[in-house]
Amino acid sequence: MRLLLALLAATALGSALLLPGCAAPGYYLQAASGQFEVWRRSRPIAQVRSDAGTAPALRERLALAERIRAFASRSLALPDNGSYRKYADVRRPYVVWNVFAAREFSVRPEQWCFPVAGCVSYRGYFAHPDALAFAAALRSRGHEVHVAGVTAYSTLGWFDDPVLNTFIHYPESELARLIFHELAHQVAWADGDTEFNEAFAVAVELEGIARWLAASGSADERETFATAQRRRSRFAALVLGARERLDRLYGSGASEHAMRKAKAEILSGLKRDYAALREGDWRGFAGYDRWFGADINNATLASIGIYTRWVPAFRALIARSGGDLPTFYARVRELAADAPETRHAALEAALRDAAREGGG
Repeated sequence: MRLLLALLAATALGSALLLPGCAAPGYYLQAASGQFEVWRRSRPIAQVRSDAGTAPALRERLALAERIRAFASRSLALPDNGSYRKYADVRRPYVVWNVFAAREFSVRPEQWCFPVAGCVSYRGYFAHPDALAFAAALRSRGHEVHVAGVTAYSTLGWFDDPVLNTFIHYPESELARLIFHELAHQVAWADGDTEFNEAFAVAVELEGIARWLAASGSADERETFATAQRRRSRFAALVLGARERLDRLYGSGASEHAMRKAKAEILSGLKRDYAALREGDWRGFAGYDRWFGADINNATLASIGIYTRWVPAFRALIARSGGDLPTFYARVRELAADAPETRHAALEAALRDAAREGGG
Protein backbone atom coordinates (compact mmCIF):
# COMPACT_ATOMS: atom_id res chain seq x y z
CA MET A 1 0.00 0.00 0.00
CA ARG A 2 1.69 3.15 -1.22
CA LEU A 3 0.65 5.56 1.53
CA LEU A 4 3.55 7.47 2.88
CA LEU A 5 4.82 9.61 0.07
CA ALA A 6 1.29 10.69 -0.68
CA LEU A 7 0.20 11.35 2.86
CA LEU A 8 3.30 13.31 3.81
CA ALA A 9 3.08 15.48 0.71
CA ALA A 10 -0.60 16.11 1.22
CA THR A 11 -0.30 16.78 4.92
CA ALA A 12 2.50 19.26 4.32
CA LEU A 13 0.95 21.07 1.35
CA GLY A 14 -2.71 20.89 2.22
CA SER A 15 -5.90 20.19 0.36
CA ALA A 16 -4.98 22.38 -2.63
CA LEU A 17 -3.01 19.42 -3.97
CA LEU A 18 -5.91 17.00 -3.94
CA LEU A 19 -6.82 15.56 -7.31
CA PRO A 20 -10.41 14.91 -8.45
CA GLY A 21 -11.74 11.91 -6.57
CA CYS A 22 -8.89 12.00 -4.07
CA ALA A 23 -9.01 11.67 -0.31
CA ALA A 24 -9.79 14.56 2.01
CA PRO A 25 -7.09 15.91 4.37
CA GLY A 26 -8.47 13.86 7.26
CA TYR A 27 -7.54 10.68 5.42
CA TYR A 28 -3.90 11.72 5.19
CA LEU A 29 -3.85 12.72 8.84
CA GLN A 30 -5.09 9.28 9.97
CA ALA A 31 -2.50 7.65 7.72
CA ALA A 32 0.29 9.85 9.06
CA SER A 33 -0.77 9.14 12.64
CA GLY A 34 -1.01 5.42 12.01
CA GLN A 35 2.36 5.24 10.32
CA PHE A 36 3.98 7.26 13.10
CA GLU A 37 2.62 4.75 15.62
CA VAL A 38 4.24 1.90 13.66
CA TRP A 39 7.56 3.75 13.66
CA ARG A 40 7.24 4.55 17.37
CA ARG A 41 6.84 0.89 18.24
CA SER A 42 9.71 -0.30 16.02
CA ARG A 43 12.89 -1.63 17.64
CA PRO A 44 15.94 -3.32 16.08
CA ILE A 45 15.38 -7.06 15.92
CA ALA A 46 18.72 -7.73 17.61
CA GLN A 47 17.60 -5.57 20.52
CA VAL A 48 14.25 -7.35 20.83
CA ARG A 49 15.92 -10.76 20.71
CA SER A 50 18.38 -9.82 23.46
CA ASP A 51 15.66 -8.39 25.70
CA ALA A 52 15.12 -10.68 28.69
CA GLY A 53 11.39 -9.97 28.51
CA THR A 54 11.01 -11.32 24.98
CA ALA A 55 9.14 -14.62 24.83
CA PRO A 56 11.30 -17.53 23.58
CA ALA A 57 8.84 -18.27 20.78
CA LEU A 58 9.04 -14.70 19.51
CA ARG A 59 12.82 -14.74 19.80
CA GLU A 60 12.95 -17.83 17.57
CA ARG A 61 10.60 -16.31 15.00
CA LEU A 62 12.66 -13.13 14.83
CA ALA A 63 15.80 -15.19 14.24
CA LEU A 64 13.97 -16.89 11.37
CA ALA A 65 12.92 -13.51 9.99
CA GLU A 66 16.56 -12.41 10.03
CA ARG A 67 17.57 -15.49 8.04
CA ILE A 68 14.78 -14.89 5.53
CA ARG A 69 15.78 -11.24 5.22
CA ALA A 70 19.41 -12.14 4.53
CA PHE A 71 18.33 -14.72 1.95
CA ALA A 72 16.14 -12.16 0.19
CA SER A 73 19.08 -9.91 -0.64
CA ARG A 74 21.73 -12.60 -1.05
CA SER A 75 19.79 -15.07 -3.20
CA LEU A 76 16.91 -13.07 -4.71
CA ALA A 77 18.70 -9.76 -5.38
CA LEU A 78 16.05 -7.91 -3.37
CA PRO A 79 17.01 -4.56 -1.83
CA ASP A 80 19.62 -4.72 0.94
CA ASN A 81 18.39 -1.90 3.15
CA GLY A 82 16.83 -1.27 6.55
CA SER A 83 13.47 -2.87 5.82
CA TYR A 84 12.52 -5.89 7.95
CA ARG A 85 15.43 -5.39 10.31
CA LYS A 86 13.22 -3.95 13.06
CA TYR A 87 10.20 -5.35 14.87
CA ALA A 88 6.99 -3.61 15.93
CA ASP A 89 4.04 -4.92 17.91
CA VAL A 90 1.03 -2.85 16.84
CA ARG A 91 -1.21 -4.71 19.33
CA ARG A 92 -3.91 -5.66 16.84
CA PRO A 93 -4.37 -8.51 14.33
CA TYR A 94 -4.03 -6.29 11.24
CA VAL A 95 -1.89 -3.25 10.63
CA VAL A 96 -4.37 -1.70 8.18
CA TRP A 97 -7.73 -2.43 6.62
CA ASN A 98 -8.12 -1.96 2.87
CA VAL A 99 -11.41 -0.90 1.34
CA PHE A 100 -12.14 -2.09 -2.20
CA ALA A 101 -15.12 -0.82 -4.17
CA ALA A 102 -16.75 -1.49 -7.53
CA ARG A 103 -19.94 -0.36 -9.22
CA GLU A 104 -22.95 -2.65 -9.45
CA PHE A 105 -22.21 -3.63 -13.03
CA SER A 106 -18.43 -3.56 -13.12
CA VAL A 107 -15.65 -5.82 -11.88
CA ARG A 108 -13.13 -3.01 -12.29
CA PRO A 109 -12.10 -1.70 -8.88
CA GLU A 110 -12.53 1.98 -8.17
CA GLN A 111 -9.26 3.89 -7.90
CA TRP A 112 -8.13 6.59 -5.52
CA CYS A 113 -5.35 8.99 -6.42
CA PHE A 114 -2.82 10.60 -4.13
CA PRO A 115 -0.52 13.56 -4.75
CA VAL A 116 2.93 12.37 -5.82
CA ALA A 117 2.21 8.69 -5.16
CA GLY A 118 -0.27 8.02 -7.96
CA CYS A 119 -3.42 5.89 -7.97
CA VAL A 120 -4.27 2.58 -6.31
CA SER A 121 -7.30 0.31 -6.32
CA TYR A 122 -8.06 0.50 -2.60
CA ARG A 123 -8.05 2.85 0.37
CA GLY A 124 -6.14 1.79 3.48
CA TYR A 125 -7.05 2.74 7.05
CA PHE A 126 -5.12 2.14 10.25
CA ALA A 127 -8.36 1.94 12.28
CA HIS A 128 -11.01 -0.64 11.48
CA PRO A 129 -13.94 1.67 12.34
CA ASP A 130 -12.63 4.24 9.86
CA ALA A 131 -12.50 1.61 7.13
CA LEU A 132 -16.03 0.47 7.92
CA ALA A 133 -17.29 4.06 7.89
CA PHE A 134 -15.74 4.71 4.49
CA ALA A 135 -17.18 1.45 3.18
CA ALA A 136 -20.62 2.43 4.46
CA ALA A 137 -20.38 5.78 2.70
CA LEU A 138 -19.47 4.07 -0.57
CA ARG A 139 -22.28 1.57 -0.14
CA SER A 140 -24.78 4.39 0.40
CA ARG A 141 -23.77 5.75 -3.01
CA GLY A 142 -24.51 2.44 -4.70
CA HIS A 143 -21.08 0.84 -4.69
CA GLU A 144 -20.37 -2.75 -3.76
CA VAL A 145 -17.60 -2.87 -1.17
CA HIS A 146 -15.16 -5.27 0.44
CA VAL A 147 -13.12 -4.57 3.58
CA ALA A 148 -10.03 -6.72 4.11
CA GLY A 149 -7.61 -6.77 7.02
CA VAL A 150 -3.98 -6.50 5.90
CA THR A 151 -1.03 -7.81 7.89
CA ALA A 152 1.72 -5.95 5.99
CA TYR A 153 2.30 -3.19 3.48
CA SER A 154 5.25 -1.61 1.72
CA THR A 155 6.43 2.00 1.73
CA LEU A 156 8.41 1.20 -1.43
CA GLY A 157 11.77 1.85 0.14
CA TRP A 158 11.06 5.42 1.19
CA PHE A 159 11.11 4.21 4.79
CA ASP A 160 12.33 1.09 6.58
CA ASP A 161 9.36 -1.24 6.95
CA PRO A 162 9.45 -3.36 10.13
CA VAL A 163 8.54 -6.97 10.78
CA LEU A 164 5.17 -6.85 12.56
CA ASN A 165 3.38 -8.93 15.16
CA THR A 166 0.59 -9.31 12.60
CA PHE A 167 2.62 -11.81 10.58
CA ILE A 168 5.68 -12.88 12.61
CA HIS A 169 3.98 -16.13 13.71
CA TYR A 170 3.04 -17.20 10.18
CA PRO A 171 4.31 -20.65 9.14
CA GLU A 172 7.85 -20.42 7.81
CA SER A 173 6.98 -20.54 4.11
CA GLU A 174 4.22 -17.94 4.55
CA LEU A 175 6.52 -15.62 6.49
CA ALA A 176 9.13 -15.90 3.74
CA ARG A 177 6.54 -15.30 1.02
CA LEU A 178 5.32 -12.15 2.70
CA ILE A 179 8.78 -10.63 3.20
CA PHE A 180 9.77 -11.43 -0.39
CA HIS A 181 6.50 -9.93 -1.64
CA GLU A 182 6.82 -6.66 0.23
CA LEU A 183 10.49 -6.22 -0.69
CA ALA A 184 9.58 -6.79 -4.34
CA HIS A 185 7.49 -3.62 -4.23
CA GLN A 186 10.73 -1.72 -3.68
CA VAL A 187 12.18 -3.10 -6.94
CA ALA A 188 9.57 -1.84 -9.42
CA TRP A 189 6.34 0.14 -9.24
CA ALA A 190 4.03 1.35 -12.00
CA ASP A 191 1.96 4.31 -10.86
CA GLY A 192 -1.75 3.68 -11.17
CA ASP A 193 -1.42 -0.01 -12.12
CA THR A 194 -2.22 -2.01 -8.99
CA GLU A 195 -2.69 -5.28 -10.89
CA PHE A 196 0.78 -4.99 -12.42
CA ASN A 197 2.42 -4.13 -9.10
CA GLU A 198 0.77 -6.85 -7.05
CA ALA A 199 1.16 -9.60 -9.65
CA PHE A 200 4.86 -8.79 -9.99
CA ALA A 201 5.30 -9.08 -6.23
CA VAL A 202 3.38 -12.38 -6.18
CA ALA A 203 5.62 -13.76 -8.93
CA VAL A 204 8.71 -12.76 -6.93
CA GLU A 205 7.35 -14.33 -3.74
CA LEU A 206 6.64 -17.60 -5.56
CA GLU A 207 10.08 -17.72 -7.13
CA GLY A 208 11.60 -16.76 -3.80
CA ILE A 209 9.85 -19.39 -1.73
CA ALA A 210 10.75 -22.08 -4.28
CA ARG A 211 14.41 -21.15 -3.89
CA TRP A 212 14.13 -20.81 -0.11
CA LEU A 213 12.63 -24.28 0.26
CA ALA A 214 15.12 -25.76 -2.19
CA ALA A 215 17.95 -24.34 -0.08
CA SER A 216 16.68 -25.04 3.43
CA GLY A 217 13.33 -26.84 3.37
CA SER A 218 12.64 -30.51 3.94
CA ALA A 219 10.85 -32.73 1.46
CA ASP A 220 7.72 -32.53 3.62
CA GLU A 221 7.87 -28.72 3.71
CA ARG A 222 8.26 -28.55 -0.05
CA GLU A 223 5.29 -30.86 -0.57
CA THR A 224 3.17 -28.92 1.94
CA PHE A 225 3.90 -25.68 0.12
CA ALA A 226 3.27 -27.25 -3.29
CA THR A 227 -0.12 -28.50 -2.09
CA ALA A 228 -1.03 -25.06 -0.72
CA GLN A 229 0.04 -23.43 -3.96
CA ARG A 230 -2.06 -25.82 -6.04
CA ARG A 231 -5.05 -24.88 -3.89
CA ARG A 232 -4.32 -21.17 -4.30
CA SER A 233 -4.18 -21.66 -8.05
CA ARG A 234 -7.50 -23.52 -8.12
CA PHE A 235 -9.09 -20.85 -5.93
CA ALA A 236 -7.78 -18.08 -8.18
CA ALA A 237 -9.01 -19.90 -11.28
CA LEU A 238 -12.51 -20.22 -9.81
CA VAL A 239 -12.67 -16.56 -8.84
CA LEU A 240 -11.16 -15.23 -12.06
CA GLY A 241 -13.51 -17.40 -14.09
CA ALA A 242 -16.52 -15.87 -12.34
CA ARG A 243 -15.01 -12.40 -12.72
CA GLU A 244 -14.55 -12.90 -16.46
CA ARG A 245 -18.12 -14.17 -16.87
CA LEU A 246 -19.42 -11.12 -15.03
CA ASP A 247 -17.24 -8.82 -17.11
CA ARG A 248 -18.73 -10.26 -20.30
CA LEU A 249 -22.22 -9.95 -18.84
CA TYR A 250 -21.75 -6.29 -17.91
CA GLY A 251 -20.53 -5.50 -21.41
CA SER A 252 -23.33 -7.40 -23.13
CA GLY A 253 -25.83 -4.56 -23.34
CA ALA A 254 -28.47 -6.54 -21.45
CA SER A 255 -31.01 -4.72 -19.30
CA GLU A 256 -30.21 -4.04 -15.66
CA HIS A 257 -32.92 -6.47 -14.60
CA ALA A 258 -31.45 -9.22 -16.77
CA MET A 259 -27.93 -8.48 -15.57
CA ARG A 260 -28.95 -8.64 -11.91
CA LYS A 261 -30.56 -12.03 -12.47
CA ALA A 262 -27.59 -13.43 -14.40
CA LYS A 263 -25.15 -11.96 -11.88
CA ALA A 264 -26.89 -13.79 -9.02
CA GLU A 265 -26.70 -17.03 -11.00
CA ILE A 266 -22.98 -16.59 -11.69
CA LEU A 267 -22.20 -15.90 -8.03
CA SER A 268 -24.32 -18.85 -6.90
CA GLY A 269 -22.52 -21.01 -9.43
CA LEU A 270 -19.18 -19.89 -8.04
CA LYS A 271 -20.17 -21.10 -4.58
CA ARG A 272 -21.43 -24.41 -5.99
CA ASP A 273 -18.19 -24.91 -7.89
CA TYR A 274 -16.22 -24.30 -4.70
CA ALA A 275 -18.36 -26.76 -2.73
CA ALA A 276 -17.75 -29.41 -5.40
CA LEU A 277 -14.00 -28.75 -5.36
CA ARG A 278 -13.90 -28.82 -1.56
CA GLU A 279 -15.64 -32.17 -1.31
CA GLY A 280 -13.96 -33.61 -4.39
CA ASP A 281 -10.31 -32.98 -5.22
CA TRP A 282 -9.65 -31.20 -1.92
CA ARG A 283 -11.11 -34.01 0.19
CA GLY A 284 -12.81 -31.71 2.66
CA PHE A 285 -10.08 -29.07 2.96
CA ALA A 286 -11.92 -26.05 4.39
CA GLY A 287 -9.27 -23.35 4.15
CA TYR A 288 -11.37 -21.11 1.90
CA ASP A 289 -14.71 -21.61 3.65
CA ARG A 290 -14.53 -18.23 5.37
CA TRP A 291 -13.99 -16.41 2.08
CA PHE A 292 -16.86 -18.19 0.37
CA GLY A 293 -19.07 -17.84 3.42
CA ALA A 294 -18.87 -14.04 3.33
CA ASP A 295 -20.64 -11.70 0.94
CA ILE A 296 -19.21 -12.12 -2.56
CA ASN A 297 -19.67 -9.16 -4.86
CA ASN A 298 -17.87 -7.24 -7.59
CA ALA A 299 -15.49 -5.62 -5.11
CA THR A 300 -14.61 -8.97 -3.54
CA LEU A 301 -13.81 -10.46 -6.95
CA ALA A 302 -11.84 -7.37 -7.95
CA SER A 303 -9.71 -7.65 -4.82
CA ILE A 304 -8.61 -11.16 -5.85
CA GLY A 305 -8.09 -10.26 -9.49
CA ILE A 306 -5.66 -7.52 -8.49
CA TYR A 307 -3.22 -10.11 -7.14
CA THR A 308 -3.60 -12.88 -9.69
CA ARG A 309 -4.34 -11.75 -13.24
CA TRP A 310 -0.79 -11.15 -14.47
CA VAL A 311 1.12 -13.65 -12.32
CA PRO A 312 1.58 -16.24 -15.12
CA ALA A 313 2.92 -13.47 -17.36
CA PHE A 314 5.56 -12.47 -14.84
CA ARG A 315 6.52 -16.08 -14.26
CA ALA A 316 6.97 -16.44 -18.01
CA LEU A 317 9.25 -13.38 -17.95
CA ILE A 318 11.34 -15.02 -15.22
CA ALA A 319 11.71 -18.06 -17.46
CA ARG A 320 12.66 -15.85 -20.41
CA SER A 321 15.36 -14.33 -18.22
CA GLY A 322 16.82 -17.77 -17.62
CA GLY A 323 15.94 -17.48 -13.95
CA ASP A 324 18.34 -14.55 -13.55
CA LEU A 325 16.42 -12.24 -11.24
CA PRO A 326 18.40 -9.01 -11.85
CA THR A 327 17.70 -9.42 -15.59
CA PHE A 328 14.03 -10.05 -14.82
CA TYR A 329 13.85 -7.01 -12.55
CA ALA A 330 15.40 -4.81 -15.23
CA ARG A 331 12.74 -5.92 -17.71
CA VAL A 332 9.96 -5.28 -15.19
CA ARG A 333 11.29 -1.77 -14.51
CA GLU A 334 11.21 -1.13 -18.26
CA LEU A 335 7.59 -2.27 -18.38
CA ALA A 336 6.72 -0.12 -15.36
CA ALA A 337 8.07 2.92 -17.21
CA ASP A 338 6.10 2.14 -20.40
CA ALA A 339 2.69 3.52 -21.24
CA PRO A 340 -0.05 1.29 -19.76
CA GLU A 341 -1.20 0.01 -23.16
CA THR A 342 2.37 -0.96 -24.11
CA ARG A 343 2.92 -2.61 -20.74
CA HIS A 344 -0.29 -4.61 -20.90
CA ALA A 345 0.36 -5.71 -24.49
CA ALA A 346 3.72 -7.13 -23.37
CA LEU A 347 2.06 -8.95 -20.48
CA GLU A 348 -0.65 -10.33 -22.76
CA ALA A 349 2.07 -11.68 -25.06
CA ALA A 350 3.80 -13.29 -22.09
CA LEU A 351 0.47 -14.83 -21.03
CA ARG A 352 0.02 -16.35 -24.48
CA ASP A 353 3.54 -17.74 -24.33
CA ALA A 354 2.86 -19.22 -20.90
CA ALA A 355 -0.39 -20.80 -22.14
CA ARG A 356 1.35 -22.33 -25.16
CA GLU A 357 4.15 -23.73 -23.03
CA GLY A 358 1.66 -25.08 -20.50
CA GLY A 359 -0.38 -26.71 -23.24
CA GLY A 360 2.68 -28.19 -24.91
